[in-house]
Amino acid sequence: MPHSKPLVIVTRKLPDVIETRMMELFDTRLNVTDDPMSQADLAEAVKIADVLVPTVTDRIDASVLANASARLRLIASFGTGWDHIDLKAAGERGIVVTNTPGVLTEDTADMTMALILAVPRRLTEGERVLRAGDWRGWGPTWMLGHRIWGKRLGIIGMGRIGTAVARRARAFGLSIHYHNRHRVPEDVEEELEATYWESLDQMLSRMDIISVNCPHTPATFHLLSSRRLQLLQPQSYIVNTARGEVIDEEAMVRLLREGRIAGAGLDVFEHEPAVNKTLLEMDNVVLLPHMGSATIEGRIAMGEKVLINVRTFMDGHAPPDRVIDEDLLPA
Repeated sequence: MPHSKPLVIVTRKLPDVIETRMMELFDTRLNVTDDPMSQADLAEAVKIADVLVPTVTDRIDASVLANASARLRLIASFGTGWDHIDLKAAGERGIVVTNTPGVLTEDTADMTMALILAVPRRLTEGERVLRAGDWRGWGPTWMLGHRIWGKRLGIIGMGRIGTAVARRARAFGLSIHYHNRHRVPEDVEEELEATYWESLDQMLSRMDIISVNCPHTPATFHLLSSRRLQLLQPQSYIVNTARGEVIDEEAMVRLLREGRIAGAGLDVFEHEPAVNKTLLEMDNVVLLPHMGSATIEGRIAMGEKVLINVRTFMDGHAPPDRVIDEDLLPA
């Protein structure tokens, strides 16, 4: 008698090649409509699944996990972030959590660099003028922006993505500065000619452009608080391709409106998919719908990592991308 396959429930539509392979390997239930599952739907899914494959928009909190049966042994998230999963509640139930790190580094870094270029040079503002038919021809003082060559870039979070951003930014003549929980190896600092700031406050007050590249955790929630945002120079720009919750969005909007920050490039928002209406009315911001990782190659690579994590775990081995919350480790 053939060994029964684990029941894998996938919460959103994934690339066809990944869904096909999942169907071959597991007893898989796909989300054909791609409609996001409600909290009630998720609660029902964890009652019967051996493996849940959620995305970063699915909130797997303690109330959902309270419904989990003993069958649920693995949450193999399709995404790099894990702030949407209550790791403590999962750990208490013996549920392993994995994610898909590393495969989105270059895509997200590309998008970050695109925003670093787009905001000071007013690219989308100019594009809107052209499409609206309001362009009257070239003028020596019209649509002036700022060059980025020679400016200082402050990177918050010098992990894989932050380091990839730094490499790109150096090629555009930016001076690299960074704040991180831990200082990067000396050879990396030398390669990037990067300046480390132990004090985030001190770095913020001296930078021309700030790039947010850290994960959202309880420690980084509103890391750029109202107080810290007021440390920025009036000619500085903020770029965020990480998580909206890292910035106090209301405070940032207020400072942008008052001209105390020059502009912002945002791919993520604190309450997405809702976007602050004031941001939508501003010309000095570039807004994108959380598409920093949206490449075909990247999404397929994410799916392949999910497959590896599930197969490895079901074969009785430790999955390569297990998420360990350092806050839950014994002192």
